[in-house]
Amino acid sequence: MNEFINYETLLNKMKYLGLEGFLDNLDAISKKISNNEIGFLEAIDSLVSSQIKFKKDNVYRAAIKVSHFPFIKTMDDFEFDFQPSLNKAQILNFCTLEFLNKNENIIFFGTPGTGKTHLATAIGIEVSKNSKLTYFITCKDLVWQLKKSRSENNLERRLKHFASYSLLIIDEIGHDILSEEESNDLFQLLQMRYERNKMSLNAMLDRFLHHSHLITINGPSYRTKEVSQYIASMEN
Repeated sequence: MNEFINYETLLNKMKYLGLEGFLDNLDAISKKISNNEIGFLEAIDSLVSSQIKFKKDNVYRAAIKVSHFPFIKTMDDFEFDFQPSLNKAQILNFCTLEFLNKNENIIFFGTPGTGKTHLATAIGIEVSKNSKLTYFITCKDLVWQLKKSRSENNLERRLKHFASYSLLIIDEIGHDILSEEESNDLFQLLQMRYERNKMSLNAMLDRFLHHSHLITINGPSYRTKEVSQYIASMEN
């Protein structure tokens, strides 16, 4: 016996179950069924795929929100032709997150404006797309937060917070001279993220660098390029 299904009631049921992906594509799928373009199972598969995409997009947006990225730029936005010293294939391979699965590190060296922050952010965005939490912070802000936590007697808790992220991006390392206490706090954080067992600073750095990809960018500054383009546009 066929039973009439009220369309609005069906929509309300989907809303109740949180099936926003279904809701966004129900009309389009219904039309394809009516036009005999797809079958029942194909329609169900399409709706389920829409819901999966909706959930992944939500997770991605939440991950981006907590990441504190300075901007949203991907590898597609990076001008590799402007930095020919870079091995493009190697950089793009980082986006497969193989380095993350192997517990490896990436260290970018270069003068200011050569794209280090852009590349680090782009990799972080790929990590976020894969539902893994990333946190971006400058070295100056990081040591300040750790110093503040130490004064409030909750350094251990703050260290565990930064150690909990799948990827921690520390920008502008080496811009400021750190005190012995600040260096010690950073060392504790690296040790907590990298090794649970205690070891000396030299041994820790040796193992840290051994498991790191060292990328040197020997090229011009994007900032200088932007200024030059701006001046040229004003002259024209």
